[in-house]
Order: sequence, then C-alpha cells, then structure tokens
Amino acid sequence: MRNHYFATCPRGLETLLTEELKLSGANDIKPTDGGASFSGDLGVCYQINLHSRVATRVLMQVGNGQYATEEDIYQGALKVNWPNWFNVKYSMMVKVTAVRSPLKSLEFITLRVKDAICDKFRQAVGSRPNIDTREPDVRVHVYLTSDRFLLYVDTSGNALYQRGNRKNTIEAPLRENLAAGILKLSGWQPGQALLDPMCGSGTFLQEAVMMALNIAPGLNRNFGFEKLKNFESDTFKKIRNAAAKAVKPVSFQKIYGSDMDLRAVRVTKQNLEMAGWSDAVQLSHVEFTKLVPPADSGVLVANPPYGVRIGEDETLAELYPQMAVTLKQQFSGWNTYFLTNDLRMPKLMRLSPSKKTPLFNGPLECRLFEIKMVAGSNRKDKPEPAAGAAAD
Repeated sequence: MRNHYFATCPRGLETLLTEELKLSGANDIKPTDGGASFSGDLGVCYQINLHSRVATRVLMQVGNGQYATEEDIYQGALKVNWPNWFNVKYSMMVKVTAVRSPLKSLEFITLRVKDAICDKFRQAVGSRPNIDTREPDVRVHVYLTSDRFLLYVDTSGNALYQRGNRKNTIEAPLRENLAAGILKLSGWQPGQALLDPMCGSGTFLQEAVMMALNIAPGLNRNFGFEKLKNFESDTFKKIRNAAAKAVKPVSFQKIYGSDMDLRAVRVTKQNLEMAGWSDAVQLSHVEFTKLVPPADSGVLVANPPYGVRIGEDETLAELYPQMAVTLKQQFSGWNTYFLTNDLRMPKLMRLSPSKKTPLFNGPLECRLFEIKMVAGSNRKDKPEPAAGAAAD
C-alpha cells in the first residue's frame, strides 16, 4: 500500500534529501523549504529512516482537509481513526506548525487536536492515551497552510540526527545531519584525506566514519514506526539485517581531527571509542596555526567558534588572518569548507570563496564557505605530520 509522507531536513539540504529519497525508492518527490513530500510503501519509509544522513524526521500523512476555524481542524482530527494507528497504552504529544495560517493561537489548535484524538479513543475503547511532551511513544504533527491542514504520525520517534553514537558533548555541538550534509556538499569521498581542525565533540569525524564504513546512521537506534499498529516487523528486520551486513570492518580511513582545546580532543576520543571507531581516525591536540596537513591534498571542514559562543568578535577578527596564513603556506592543493554565521570571515582572511551556500544551524542562518587552496609554485616543502600530543 502506498502512503504519503513528508521528510524534514535542515534548510539548505533539500537537494541532498531528494537524492536520498530517490535512492530509497520514494515516488512523487516534491522538495520544498525544509523538506520534501513523497509517496511509497512502508519498506520505503523504513529505508529512509534507517539510511538517510540528512533527514530530521519522516512523517506519515493520516488526514487532511480544508479549514477556516479551529473547530474545522478539531472535526478533521476527529475523523481519523486514531485507535487504528496506535495503542491507547502509548503516551503521545501533538506539535503544530503553521505557515501563513490566519488562526491566532497554535497552542489552542494543539489542545483541540489532542482533544480530538482523546475523544476518538474514548469513543472506541473507553479510555484515552496519556500526554507526554518530553519522551512520548507516539508523536502527532499538524501542519497548517493558509486554508488546509495536514495530519501526520511521526515514523522516526526521536529526531534522526540522534544517532545514538555521541554520548559526550562540549557546548553548541553541530547536529549530525547538518554535519553529514556539509560532508556531502564538500564532495569528500571515502579514501580521500579529511581533516577537521576544530573538531569539538567530533561530529564531522563520526559522520565521516559512518560514510567510510558504510554504516547506516540509524543502525543503533529505535524508531517511532515500531510502535505503530501498521508496523511490518519482518520487512524492517530484512532491511536492518541487510544494512548490518553491508558494514565494513573498522580500519584507518585517512580521517584526521584536531582541536586547540584538549578537552574537545578527549571528548571526541571518548565518543569514537564508545562507538568502536577510534582506529578509523587519527586525533591530535594542536591549534589551527600550527597545523601540518596530513596529505598532499584532501578536504578540510570546520565549524569555527561563532561570535555568539566566544562573545568576542575582536578575537575572531584576529584569528581569521592567522588561519589564512596557515592555509596559504601549508594547505595548497586542499579544498576547505567553513560553516559560520560570521559573514566577515572570507574578507578578514583575504581569501575568495568559490561558493557560499546558505545553511541553517538550528535557528542560526550561516554560510558554508568553500575556499579552494590552489597549488602554487611557492608551496613550501611540508614535513611529515606528527601524530600530535596524546589525547589521554
């Protein structure tokens, strides 16, 4: 049976999401700002949840209609046979998103949809599900346009960027699906050298390891669809088993990470060790200006500290030119990518970006600057890279 879905993703990654949906066998794909609608059977839904590196959630449509008032939405939600979708013993939450809706209060609409679901359960089974806004078993999403409502059940559960691999973080970590999207936008391919010189909690490194070892990002987690009544356990078992068999053994993948903050290096090391991937990555404790490239060419990706984190724009203004000197002297032949919300960065570095891709890191509008360090005749002989200080 073909169902209708909507997959969400970080704004700026819609094209990459569309490519993933095609690979998973989705039909009728229509990208829009922040996601894409598509159709497919439950197997397609399971494939996307398990394999998508850039999706945030996969929502299955269970109802839709036109509205003028809150009562119209209540009646539309009441028409859905919710007890056919999930068991009354499961807790649930409702989330409402609206674009150009004339209705005043999203909180009131949330309440009315909750009422409709609970009323339907009372009619059918004589009791109602509990509400849990923190860790619900089932999530219901309502999307409003100016005159239409769409009702969805969430097949993902926790957001798909929660891979279950990053146990420790330092402040303001990058979301995993945004990191994966940036790696794809960079054109990096497994086998190429990859360096993250500001590795933080190691998000870029972990995503790169999963790509290099062909690890499905959802392999170590549970999904919302497992609690829905239409769950096809045999179908999912086959899909998960095939993904598990495709994983390559852990070996060094020419993936390098470093940070000037020893605490960040230690956190990254712990995360890699807990995931069983420490042999795939070489870590060192070194500041950007002392970097030595680990190969003649490769891809450098970094999420430098933003002014909002440091609180000192002057500090960044001093740092950028020093970073540029290191890139010019040491990294000819490398393609470099910086995600930042500081639009002064290339100008202060006196380097011209070949691409400026708008991306959103949560609510922050950022740019992914692509700066290609063209190999020139003034390239200095490069010493062999040291393994760096032990990250113990």
